[in-house]
Amino acid sequence: MKTALIIEDNPDNMVLITRFLEKFGYHTLKAMTGLEGIEIALREKPDFILLDIQLPDIEGTEVLKRIRDSEIGRNIPIIAVTSYAMAGDRQRLLSAGCNGYIEKPIDPEQVISQIRELVGEAS
Repeated sequence: MKTALIIEDNPDNMVLITRFLEKFGYHTLKAMTGLEGIEIALREKPDFILLDIQLPDIEGTEVLKRIRDSEIGRNIPIIAVTSYAMAGDRQRLLSAGCNGYIEKPIDPEQVISQIRELVGEAS
């Protein structure tokens, strides 16, 4: 069973994302802040990360940078989950090191499709 780390500060979004990931057979770890997410990522080494970009303590882009700069962070697929929908945001986040980009409100089928592609699972 693959493990997902969800870094999301909105409790409703956390419940929604957790439920559909678990429905599709993923084990979930949860972090409500960026710093907690970094700590869990480095300790638990999840198979992939869903990363909210707007967090209460530090920006998601800083979380991304710190995980990517770590020894374990180079190979973990990280998908930005964001309400940023401005022109260029997708490319900016992909260029910063994200492997995928999902806009809120999220579409569970789109999320599962991206995850399966990034972790090498057949759909």
